[in-house]
Amino acid sequence: MLGPVILAASRSDRMRRLISAAPGTKQVVDRFIPGETVDEVVPIIQDLTGKGLELTMDVVGEDITRPEQAAAARDAYLRLIDRIKDLELGERVEVSVKLSMFGQALEGGHELALANVRPVVEAAAAIGTTVTLDAEDHTTLDSMFAIHEELRRDFPQTGCVIQAYLFRTEADARRLAANGSRVRLVKGAYKEPAEVAYQQKHEIDKAYVRVLKVLMEGAGYPMIGSHDPRLISVAQELARRAGRKLDEYEFQMLYGIRSDEHLRLAAEGHRMRVYTAYGTDWYGYFMRRLAEKPANLRFFVRSMVSKG
Repeated sequence: MLGPVILAASRSDRMRRLISAAPGTKQVVDRFIPGETVDEVVPIIQDLTGKGLELTMDVVGEDITRPEQAAAARDAYLRLIDRIKDLELGERVEVSVKLSMFGQALEGGHELALANVRPVVEAAAAIGTTVTLDAEDHTTLDSMFAIHEELRRDFPQTGCVIQAYLFRTEADARRLAANGSRVRLVKGAYKEPAEVAYQQKHEIDKAYVRVLKVLMEGAGYPMIGSHDPRLISVAQELARRAGRKLDEYEFQMLYGIRSDEHLRLAAEGHRMRVYTAYGTDWYGYFMRRLAEKPANLRFFVRSMVSKG
């Protein structure tokens, strides 16, 4: 399986340098990451919302080694929220954050990440939107969930992400679904050991359905993060069985993947949110997109060969 190999490469500085220098890289990166600055992605935001889609915006970057970098990440999100305010799209565009960008892995990282993310959550609430805390590798999750709980005391609309491939996730879903959280369910895109996570696709898919059933039957707001046609159909059926209206859950898909499906679901009346990332530190995000789908890797290899 190539996925684990690619995920391992996502942590390699040597591979980062090699892939960044490859002639075909920019063509493929642009498919998933439509800009490096907020000014470059404003036309994308306007185009997608004009087509009836909603967005969640992610400023990419995870390798934070100094508190000043974490503060810079905070400020980048505050600038993004200012632009969303200027566009008057607070009801259509939210933001997603990785707490690693806010200093979670540094000394005193839990408190530092909470201190840095709180102003972002406050600014988002002030313009009528919200923040979703992305899940990262399993070692960070207890901290993420604790920060999520703390933020929800003042900003109950703050969302979080859970990953179907982790053994713990069904229990996490039951806890979260009971208290009205906004919860995005994804399969999982980090290299995790067999002691904590399912390794086979069929096991992950079955876990995804189990967890999604918990969310649909609970009191929260489920956000279905998947491009899998079968799981999308399952989600629609589970929503129907749970008596949910079309505005009581939403689908989320990545920018650049199955764009026609984004429009189809929106045309059917579903809430369809496009996860749109931008920024200069794209490597880790890009590698996880390659690992998720072999077709993405084939496209990348073909681009390198054609440009070589």
